[in-house]
Amino acid sequence: MVNEERRKVNLKSVSRSTLSKQVVERIVQMLTSGQMKPGDKLPSEMELIEDLGVSRPVLREALSALEILEVITRKTREGTFFNEKIGSNPFSLMLALSIDNLPAIVEARMTLELGLVTLAAEKITDEQLAQLKETIDAIANSEDNNYGELDKEFHRIIALSANNSVFEGMSQSLLIAHDKTDREIKYRERERTVRHHTAIYNALAKHDPYEAYKQMYQHLNYVRQKVLEHYDA
Repeated sequence: MVNEERRKVNLKSVSRSTLSKQVVERIVQMLTSGQMKPGDKLPSEMELIEDLGVSRPVLREALSALEILEVITRKTREGTFFNEKIGSNPFSLMLALSIDNLPAIVEARMTLELGLVTLAAEKITDEQLAQLKETIDAIANSEDNNYGELDKEFHRIIALSANNSVFEGMSQSLLIAHDKTDREIKYRERERTVRHHTAIYNALAKHDPYEAYKQMYQHLNYVRQKVLEHYDA
């Protein structure tokens, strides 16, 4: 069996004090610099450790973050690959580069959702409105305040109801950003969530983009303040 020749990738070594985020940046630079393309196989774990000058735990933490952000896919016995869809979903790269910058992620989520909700107000269907109402009712009836997935589903339906193919890749990144902020929430307020979601739903049901924007801003701004309340920059 002929050994496959190793592709030499130029990577700047990383100092020992570097956190995994800087490893993430170096790996992403392999794409942004044109050294590698979506779909390409990354160097082996041992090669990356050698080239970057980092420990195995630091590298694996960085790879896990990139996998969560859907920048890479790790396949058993095959190796690690950049995802094919990276080229059509640049927000994944931006999220990867800002993985530990929570204020930036929260603001990016706000900016994207505020645009999507105004389009949703114009385009949302009766079926999608019914789905939104179901999530609100389910949150209201939740007994343990563990309604994070229902919350995400509410925002996912709104993003999809904008019905814009250009935003499809962005919508997936929105859900990743939602997961990131959701993990930072220390306590949940079911009644407030239901109240906020209901106000957004009512604006969408009236197909009023101005009111939908206003209600979504009030909701996301409250989430921002709660998430960043104990954030240490």
